Amino acid sequence: MALIINHLSKSFGEHIVLKDFNADIPTGQVTLLTAPSGKGKTTLLRILMGLETADSGEFSDFSGLKQSAVFQEDRLCENLSALSNIKLASPQLQNQIIEEALSNVGLKEYAHCPISEFSGGMKRRVAILRALLADYDILFLDEPFKGLDAETKALVMSDVKQRSQGKTVILVTHDPTEAEILGAVYKIEL
Repeated sequence: MALIINHLSKSFGEHIVLKDFNADIPTGQVTLLTAPSGKGKTTLLRILMGLETADSGEFSDFSGLKQSAVFQEDRLCENLSALSNIKLASPQLQNQIIEEALSNVGLKEYAHCPISEFSGGMKRRVAILRALLADYDILFLDEPFKGLDAETKALVMSDVKQRSQGKTVILVTHDPTEAEILGAVYKIEL
């Protein structure tokens, strides 16, 4: 089975971002979405998530699929703890599960600290976990590992790979190594 995109186009004023774009995205696999900066990758993800409207074209109805996303920005509540930020997306999760997940990405002792005290890389890890711990069928990852040092990035990528196994993942990255480590089997170029 595949998620199908047919003749999708999007412009902002005179600036054409997507023009007659077509793709088949296999379900249950990692798909790499690549293009030079400013060529519509984030816009395409926003359209697929229902956050933006295409000018024309159509795509498989994603409304029946539970979606989760890591945006380029962390989008965390600064006054809440790491644990509370994750619970906002997944209120049913037990604290122990969240604490174990934070421990897996090197944040065990920071579970109850306010996000405002976190470094950029720490915030990034919380944003990634918030998406991964949510109940989802399709995961959108828009430059998810930016700002992480090599050691932390390897740790987080391993966790993402394990937690997203068998799920439909659309990964936007400029780093082919990230796609390889996550096991991307399909590549779409805009």
